[in-house]
Amino acid sequence: MYKMLAIDIDDTLINDRKEITEGTKAALEKALAQGVTVTLATGRMYASAKQMAAQLGLNVPLITYQGSLVKNSEDGATIYERTVPTDAAHHIFAYCERNELHLQTYLEDILYVQADNDKSRDYAALSKIPYTVYPEFHELADKPSTKLLIIDDPGRLDEVAVELRNEIGHLVHITKSKPHFLEIVNREGTKGHAIRFLAERFGYEMSEVMAIGDSWNDHEMLEAAGFGVAMGNAVESLKEIADFVTLSNNEDGVKHVVEKFVLQNSSDR
Repeated sequence: MYKMLAIDIDDTLINDRKEITEGTKAALEKALAQGVTVTLATGRMYASAKQMAAQLGLNVPLITYQGSLVKNSEDGATIYERTVPTDAAHHIFAYCERNELHLQTYLEDILYVQADNDKSRDYAALSKIPYTVYPEFHELADKPSTKLLIIDDPGRLDEVAVELRNEIGHLVHITKSKPHFLEIVNREGTKGHAIRFLAERFGYEMSEVMAIGDSWNDHEMLEAAGFGVAMGNAVESLKEIADFVTLSNNEDGVKHVVEKFVLQNSSDR
């Protein structure tokens, strides 16, 4: 019934120890053996997502940067890309400088930061990706950013999100991937846009697509998919729109839903 499975990484595919469990790997291997297309749909960079894909033996296009960049895992060829509009980027760079906010930008799958600080180091450790310090950071506003990321306290970012949506919400898509990560991408750079693109590329109907996620940035993906699954640890707003709520990421939630809806015959559900 489901021919394509799109899975978020953080707090979905991986547990709180940042691991893909053996049970989850086994369930996805069985799905692949049955001919199901399994891909990752993440806010992470392509280089980071590719590391996870390698652990699962995936040889498919990967949805990265919230959906702003889709690249083949095998040869790295770009098949879908949307960048942040330059006028919006200039607005955000100026806003962050004026409000002393930590901003990161991503150009050609390289992470750029203005300073080597705790936020830069912690993010790099989480994603297992190096970063490049670029002191004349404002110059990068002219470059075609795949994504802009602001890191700060959750409450402050909620306020920033409201302000930026009022000012440039018509130009960009603004979402959170984690409480302390505010992400800005092209309006056509969401996970929802990307899974629609991939489904069409593979010749699948959206009713044949299952999406699994946990956070605010998975909202568009679950709405686009024929069957949207929220993790047990998902934010409440995602659970409210999900077709099914599985177990948490520490309870093999991905394994549970794949075994229940993908590996078994419909008569067994």
